[in-house]
Amino acid sequence: MDTLTKLGLLLLGAWIANFVVKKILLRGLLNLISYTPVGKDRQAIERNIVARIANVVPALVIAFGITSVPNLVEELTIVVTNVCYAFIVITIARAISGTLTIVNMLYERQPDAHQRPIKGYIQVAKIVIYAVAAILMIAVLIDKSPVILLSGLGAMAAVLMLVFQDTLLSLVASVQITSNDIIRVGDWVEMPNLNADGDVIDIALHQVKVQNWDKTITFIPTRRFISDPFKNWRGMQESGGRRIKRSLLLDQQSVHFLTEDEMKAVKRFRLLKDYLKDKQAEIDDWNQQLKDEGKEPVNTRRITNIGTFRAYVKKYLENNERVHQEMTLMVRQLNPTSDGLPIEVYCFTNTTAWTEYESIQSDIFDHLLAILPEFGLRVFQHPSGVDMREMTRNLHETGTKDSS
Repeated sequence: MDTLTKLGLLLLGAWIANFVVKKILLRGLLNLISYTPVGKDRQAIERNIVARIANVVPALVIAFGITSVPNLVEELTIVVTNVCYAFIVITIARAISGTLTIVNMLYERQPDAHQRPIKGYIQVAKIVIYAVAAILMIAVLIDKSPVILLSGLGAMAAVLMLVFQDTLLSLVASVQITSNDIIRVGDWVEMPNLNADGDVIDIALHQVKVQNWDKTITFIPTRRFISDPFKNWRGMQESGGRRIKRSLLLDQQSVHFLTEDEMKAVKRFRLLKDYLKDKQAEIDDWNQQLKDEGKEPVNTRRITNIGTFRAYVKKYLENNERVHQEMTLMVRQLNPTSDGLPIEVYCFTNTTAWTEYESIQSDIFDHLLAILPEFGLRVFQHPSGVDMREMTRNLHETGTKDSS
């Protein structure tokens, strides 16, 4: 009866200590914290760090009071005491881990936090804390000194390196990513090997989370950003301009010298007045040097429709307010192919927004495709069903006329 009575008093004392700490002291402490910036943060309060530390008090009451209960087996007393100490260790470790989580949460709210994320380092610190806590718990439970366990870790170093290989590699990669500013949260990255193409939304110790443009999520091991090639579009976003690099495939059979009537037609273009004037003066000077040989048209230089079209496109881009005029702007002719003669437009828009960029690019090529016939040029395309039907109809009409 004496043993049961004192054991009951011990449990009652632990309950009273828990009640006083959590209901009175803890509530008063939370009221004081509520006047601080951290106390006003709902997410920080929800971590219940102070409440976790308060669990240490009843454990201490039981650990110190169990020895005063008479007639208990000594082994049972030691086990209860060691379990209480182990509980205290894991409780403190969890409280420290929660504190580190809050530190990372508050840091991520800083304006430039995405440039130097610390989540990977926080995770490493948590691993170290839980590793130390595990060693202390084992030492307490077996009632041995932690030094003895640590001395045995030297022989297990190779095994630990094998077990934590991914963690060590990820840690090194995280340090390199942060120090070299390789990626940041919010960067648009493209890694074709892993079918990743989207925005970085989280950088952790082991994985980088990328949200693709189709809203799927790709998890990429952190070390892959050091070992594998990938494209970071941050430079484009920071430059303020996005590149347009697209070609028009022209029918090479439509390329010719401009006739007198066609010259009169293209002189109507406001954008070509200076070009035609300068080009005609250059050609006239060249042709005058040929003297008698210049009487033959095959020996002279003449204005072509494709050259005039290239000049028009360049002037059109230079006068387009949606094209970035401080970046590279050119219109060039590429090598002829079996699919036509490519005329490439190379310029930059004055915005990096995806939808606006696509709209600007489409507007430019809408205009160029519509204006091509004014220069006597045609877009090349392979024969389609309509072309084949038209060809068949023409052949049929020709055969009917021949037979009649």
